[in-house]
Amino acid sequence: MLIYEYMPNKNLNSFIFGKRKLMDWSKCYTIIIGIGRVLLYLHQDSRLRIFYRDLKARNILLDKDMNPRISDFGLAKSLDGRDTKANTRRVMGT
Repeated sequence: MLIYEYMPNKNLNSFIFGKRKLMDWSKCYTIIIGIGRVLLYLHQDSRLRIFYRDLKARNILLDKDMNPRISDFGLAKSLDGRDTKANTRRVMGT
């Protein structure tokens, strides 16, 4: 069972494809930068390097302040902190 923190703004998919109010460019830019920071942390700065492999709008949750949080690590691959490469020849994720 997975338990996530409640995210009142649901996910990014609901803003892109749903019938919700459109966001202005500055809010979109802030979300994009936030996603980039999370991926940089997972791929480079974390003690265990984690290759996410399933980035899609449905897996990006938005908190009450519209800060992005990545969810669903089912296809993620972790490497030892010293490794900088992974075998990604198999197509996985979206």
